[in-house]
Amino acid sequence: MKSKVYFYNMRAGKATESISKKVSMLFNKARFKDIIAEDKLTAIKIHFGEKGNNAFINPIYVRQVVDMIKKHGGKPFLTDSNTLYKGSRSNGVDHMITAIENGFAYAVVNAPIIISDGIYSKDSVDVPIHKKHFEKVKISSNIYRADSMVVMSHFKGHETAGFGGAIKNLAMGCAPAAGKQQQHSTSKPVVGKDCRACQMCLKNCPTDAITMVDGTAYIHAEKCIGCGECVSMCTYNIIRPKWGTEMDAFIERMTEYAYGAWKTKEENIAFINFVMNVTPLCDCVPWSDAPIVPDIGILASFDPVAIDQASYDLVNQQVGNPHSKIGDCEQGMKSGEDKFKAMHPKTKGELQLSYGEELGLGSRDYELII
Repeated sequence: MKSKVYFYNMRAGKATESISKKVSMLFNKARFKDIIAEDKLTAIKIHFGEKGNNAFINPIYVRQVVDMIKKHGGKPFLTDSNTLYKGSRSNGVDHMITAIENGFAYAVVNAPIIISDGIYSKDSVDVPIHKKHFEKVKISSNIYRADSMVVMSHFKGHETAGFGGAIKNLAMGCAPAAGKQQQHSTSKPVVGKDCRACQMCLKNCPTDAITMVDGTAYIHAEKCIGCGECVSMCTYNIIRPKWGTEMDAFIERMTEYAYGAWKTKEENIAFINFVMNVTPLCDCVPWSDAPIVPDIGILASFDPVAIDQASYDLVNQQVGNPHSKIGDCEQGMKSGEDKFKAMHPKTKGELQLSYGEELGLGSRDYELII
């Protein structure tokens, strides 16, 4: 049986067709109320955005989900896990400050913020999964203990995962720093030729694994945890992940973590993808590049694989934005061409979908209900 994915486009001609209204309408149409129980805690898994980034999901849209959960008797809270890399969300205090400064204040969203893995990313629960790479995975404790969860994801490109949607939000977003390290540990980056010695990588390495040697950044493999932060922060694109079979393992490990996070809820978890502001990189970088395609719409489903597959297909059906990174690529501009592969040629984003289906996380076969 095909998984149901509900969809609203970006068009609006009256107040009842606004994006905010459509979020609430999707909540009802997909019957998300079925996972909400009276006086039970519902986590809203959200990415609060790094300082300087502006492509994350608008807090106004998050408010609609909060209000719908309260309407059906639940007690919602907004949550995310701390980052592995250095930045504005690497501990619980800075993370909460960043969230508030990015618009997720109580007065706006009508719900408290609870950082799911504590102040120093030490609060987690081991969840048995018995898969190829992991016997168990670490899931942030407050996400684990919530009675239900709505995962709200901004669908966009990613420099190592290819793209990020519901699966990546489950995997990285529901794991503490130690869990993120386990996922990244197979894909350590390398410094290419012509390093400009700007030292941005040194300043942002969480384990101080990078030093300057003869005027060039040098990554000490024994200290590197493979988080990929230096790849994102390298101003001149000199630092790259070390590709090959290791990248397959990274995607599989990430997808197994998504399975572990999903497994803690199973029948009490729902997903909303926002396919708008489809930027080339994750919201973890402290900037937002131009969207690679026009804004498309919002999707809702109980199936994380199906909703990501539908989001992926909808993006690739578009004509690329010539004034974005996709316009700088040799391919990807035409409808039907893989936008994410064009921007990040050596990534294997589709492996999230195929391996997720293999794990039992969901189905790539979906029905788009408009």
